[in-house]
Amino acid sequence: MFLHLCFPPIFTCLFNTNFFFQVSLVRAQLRRATERYGSLNSKKVSNALSHPPGKQCGSTNSEISEKLDNILESCGADTKTKILDRVKSSSTSSDVCLSDEIDPKGLENVATECPKETKKPDALVIPEDFLCPISLELMRDPVIVSTGQTYERPYIQRWIDCGNAKCPKTQQKLINITLTPNYVLRSLITQWCAKHDIEQPSGLTNGRLKKNDGSLHDVSGEMAAIQALVCKLSSQCLEERRAIVAEIRSLSKRSTDNRILIADAGAIPVLVNLLSTDDVSLQEHAVTSILNLSIFENNKSLIMLAGAVPSIIQVLRAGSMEARENAAATLFSLSLADENKIIIGASGAIPALVDLLQNGSTRGKKDAASALFNLCIYQGNKGRAVRAGIVTALLMMLTDSSNCMVDMALTILSVLSSNHEAKAAIVKASTIPVLIDLLRTGLPRNKENAVAILLALCKRDTQSLYCICSLGAAAALMELTKSGTERAKRKATSLLEHLRRLQQL
Repeated sequence: MFLHLCFPPIFTCLFNTNFFFQVSLVRAQLRRATERYGSLNSKKVSNALSHPPGKQCGSTNSEISEKLDNILESCGADTKTKILDRVKSSSTSSDVCLSDEIDPKGLENVATECPKETKKPDALVIPEDFLCPISLELMRDPVIVSTGQTYERPYIQRWIDCGNAKCPKTQQKLINITLTPNYVLRSLITQWCAKHDIEQPSGLTNGRLKKNDGSLHDVSGEMAAIQALVCKLSSQCLEERRAIVAEIRSLSKRSTDNRILIADAGAIPVLVNLLSTDDVSLQEHAVTSILNLSIFENNKSLIMLAGAVPSIIQVLRAGSMEARENAAATLFSLSLADENKIIIGASGAIPALVDLLQNGSTRGKKDAASALFNLCIYQGNKGRAVRAGIVTALLMMLTDSSNCMVDMALTILSVLSSNHEAKAAIVKASTIPVLIDLLRTGLPRNKENAVAILLALCKRDTQSLYCICSLGAAAALMELTKSGTERAKRKATSLLEHLRRLQQL
């Protein structure tokens, strides 16, 4: 096969997995290779990939052979021998670099047939470590797989989604499919792009930002003003620092452009340092500024790279109520990225969030609940939440008649109920009677979540089934199969089937 001859094993494996996706990758690789190095035969290969393998491929090889014959005729005997030796030792004629062996004067007769493509002297060469091994393109979102190799996230994700269980570069088995952000490399790439005036992922280039329609607008004035503001953050005057951070908080709230420019000016590490200040006002402004900046997706990685999580958790534990609320909201925002769920959970955020859920203001409880829901989507954080006492806190929310967070409490319990440790804690806390009561009196959404939790608790648990049966849940379940939401009907029908089997024993 042509592809086997021209490309290393990684490309062959890609081709076999998903033809159309992999061909597009190979084309991208060819474009990148041509731009960087030039190639006598790159156009031939590109044309061959535009057609199904067959006669077209054969004719391409014939043309290459003819050109090689023409070149050999114009060379001396010694040079011919060297060229032939290199052709034989290479996997394909298109891999052979003839420029080292051929006298440029000898190519004059065939120059019109085979125009020489050369790399421009002033062409910018991208460092090899900055290129994705799959796409050969500059990485914007580099992630590390279990073998330690780094790839661009969309390409390695597609590779995994296609059912591949091996690392594309090393062919080692992937122990897991976790994609860990390579923050250090991303930072180096960002710095390199800025140095060479290459457009950043944020769309910022030479003082201009890209609009949604693709056009650029000048923000050099705003950039200069924000950079001057950020420089003043190191002021020794406390009052001046308070005023500056308050201004940054206000600017970061107003627009996405401001969030990009503030981060580009290097404000994030300085704001993170201010989280440990003893000044209440300064701490509140700093954590709220970080919250506002985190709304822009690309800033999330910069905040994580600055090591903000431990400081945010400390504010969550010991800050003013406003600071704690905004710290919880910041953790929620950061946890929207799946890889950050692991880092935040392992950093000790969950006990502090559970404490805010129990003892915080109404807004603080909502922010804590949102963050806990996001974090508990990751299986490893469910046990941490249970050990932090989340089940007791959620049960209190379900039984408090004045509480407006019943739906959120049920949603979190529904996520937790897939975990063995959480199931045991939910049953032990006598939550089943409360859930059955919600089947009778709750809102449609509450009933849906309540029956989903009950079904999860009763799978492979005869004792919980007996409890549900003894509490007379069958009538409420029958009603739900008729009038509930589609999901509630399915869950109720399944739970009734479990109860019927129990009665037949």
